[in-house]
Amino acid sequence: MLIIGSHVSFNKNNQLFGSALEALSYGSNTFMFYTGAPQNTIRYPIRDDLTKEALVLMKEKGIDFSKVVVHAPYIINLANPDKEKYDFSLSFLKEELKRCTSLGINKLVLHPGSHVHVSKEEGIKSVIQGLNLLLKDDLPVQILLETMAGKGTEVGSTLEEIKEIIDGVQNKEKIGVCIDTCHLNDAGYDLSHLDAFLKKFDETIGLSKIGCVHVNDSKNVRGSHKDRHENIGFGTLGFDTLLKVLYHPLLENVPKILETPYVDRLYPPYKEEIRMIRNKKFDEQLIEKIKNSQTNF
Repeated sequence: MLIIGSHVSFNKNNQLFGSALEALSYGSNTFMFYTGAPQNTIRYPIRDDLTKEALVLMKEKGIDFSKVVVHAPYIINLANPDKEKYDFSLSFLKEELKRCTSLGINKLVLHPGSHVHVSKEEGIKSVIQGLNLLLKDDLPVQILLETMAGKGTEVGSTLEEIKEIIDGVQNKEKIGVCIDTCHLNDAGYDLSHLDAFLKKFDETIGLSKIGCVHVNDSKNVRGSHKDRHENIGFGTLGFDTLLKVLYHPLLENVPKILETPYVDRLYPPYKEEIRMIRNKKFDEQLIEKIKNSQTNF
């Protein structure tokens, strides 16, 4: 069964219940969310009553809660060893892990970070050090390192860098990987030869470590290191390549999450994209149809 959803909102009034309702409105059977704005530190207390309502709703509607994912905020950067910034990142990530635990979420996607003013090797060591401080045996959450596009001084744009981090983590059960199709393309990997890529991933890291797939088309040519998402089928990856990722048998039990751009920066495309994916037929008029449906609403 295809496990597919998208990024959804999580606000202080409805929290997880609102996230689940939004996901269901798109025809999803999973979803991903931030527990607060990804660009700042404002966080509201988790309401257990709303979490319980959400769990009941998801059970009724066929969403496997074990496949729901949280994304850590962008402002966390474990690859920058500057003491003040590093301590902040550690503290904030620790709180995010606590919030995941309160919600019952078992997977947290994390950008490895950017090494900024030090070498990449030092940045990777910094990430490893931070993860080893956080990933304790009693932690019920697994951190999924996201594959990055290689923009600027990002760490984790190659499978070898991800492997180096995982190899340095002491508690291997608490660490995994989130592969992002746009990021992989922009980092230089050719997903049109998906079996070859998955073979390389298995040989380098191990397919069992993949805990989430971010499914995004790319505005950029392969190897551009730019990280600009495009709607499904409208970018350089193309619909057929992404469909192979979505339906590959080796990734069958892994949640697939869309992070594609809003149409005109206003309208979420997820309902229409998910329908197109389930139909396995590309609709080149999709964006115009979304615009028209909103205009005529």
